[in-house]
Amino acid sequence: MSITIAVDAMGADRAPKPEIEGAILAARQCDVRVLLVGQQDVVSAELAHHPEARSLPIEVVHASEFIGMDEKAAQAVKQKRDSSMRVGLRLVKDGTASGFVSAGNTGAAMVTAKMVLGVIPGVDRPALATVFPTAANTATIMLDVGANVDCKPQNLQQFAIMGDIYFRTIFSGRFPTASHPRVGLLSVGEEETKGNDLTRDAFQLIKCLPLNFLGNVEGRDLYNGRADVIVCDGFVGNVALKVSEGLVEAVRAILKESLQSSFTRQMGYLLAREAFKDFKKRLDYSEYGGAPLLGLKGVAIVSHGSSNGTAIKNAIRVAAEFARSGLNEKIEHEIHASREQVNASEKD
Repeated sequence: MSITIAVDAMGADRAPKPEIEGAILAARQCDVRVLLVGQQDVVSAELAHHPEARSLPIEVVHASEFIGMDEKAAQAVKQKRDSSMRVGLRLVKDGTASGFVSAGNTGAAMVTAKMVLGVIPGVDRPALATVFPTAANTATIMLDVGANVDCKPQNLQQFAIMGDIYFRTIFSGRFPTASHPRVGLLSVGEEETKGNDLTRDAFQLIKCLPLNFLGNVEGRDLYNGRADVIVCDGFVGNVALKVSEGLVEAVRAILKESLQSSFTRQMGYLLAREAFKDFKKRLDYSEYGGAPLLGLKGVAIVSHGSSNGTAIKNAIRVAAEFARSGLNEKIEHEIHASREQVNASEKD
C-alpha cells in the first residue's frame, strides 16, 4: 500500500533541485506519494524541467515562507508561521502525510517538529539518530547527533532506550545482535568513573535499564563494531558526525590522487574497481538518507544540507519505513515500561 511523505522542498542548499530529483526517484522506486512543500511558483518551475514527474504521484503544496540555514532557529520558527517546515509537519499532524523530510536548518526542524507534533509521553527531548558503517560489516547507531547540544543525564537515559528500539526495528534479522543491541555511552575512557559530570551521572541511570549496556565506549568504537548503539549529547555527537564526514572526503581525495599517480596504480584500480565502488558506497552519507528525530508523535527525518537527489530519495524511503514500522508506539511502550521498572527498583 502506497504511503504519503511530505518533503520540505525549500530546505537543502540547492533547493528545490535535489528535493524534486529525490521525489521522482522515490515515487518510482519506493511505492510512495510525495508532497513537495514550498513556494508554488519556485517548486513548479523546477518541476517543469522533469516532464516524467507528470505521471508520478507527486504534488506541490504551497508554503509562502522558508527558513534559511543561517537563521536563528527559535526566532525563525516564531516569525515564519507559514514556513515549508511548519506546513509540511502540519500535514503529518493532521494525517495527510505519514512522515516529513527536510534537508534544511536542523535546529529549526527540531524546534518546529517538537512544537507541531509534540513528544511521546516520557520523552523530554527528541534525538537525532544516524547510522555509521563499521569495520565488522555491521552498523552502529549514534544519538544524539545535533538536536540537543546541552543535555541532562535523564536525556541520555531516554536516548539509550530509543536507540535500542530503533536498532532492533530497522536491523531486525540483519545482524546477530539486532534482537538485543549492545548499548554504549560515549566517554573519554571505559572505566565507570571516567568522563564529565554528565556522562558519569548518565552512566548510573542507563545501567539501571533492562538494556544490554556495555558501559562507557570511546571514539574509536564508533567504527569497530563493538557497540550497536552509542549514546552522547548533541554537541559531542555532531562534532563526531562532522569529523567523520570530513575524514571520508579526505580519504577519497587522497586515495584518488594516489591511484592516479602512476600507470601501474591506474591498472590496479581498474582491476579492483568494484571493491572501490563498494568502499565509496558504504561510507557515502547519501546512502543512509537522513537522521530520524526519535521521540516525536510523528515521523520527521532530517537530511544533510548538501543532500543530492539520492540522499533525498533515501530519506523519503527511511520516512516511509519508519511510518510503516510503528516505531513510535514501541518507543512509547518501552519508555513507559522502563520508567515503571526504575520506579519499582527505587521503592525496593
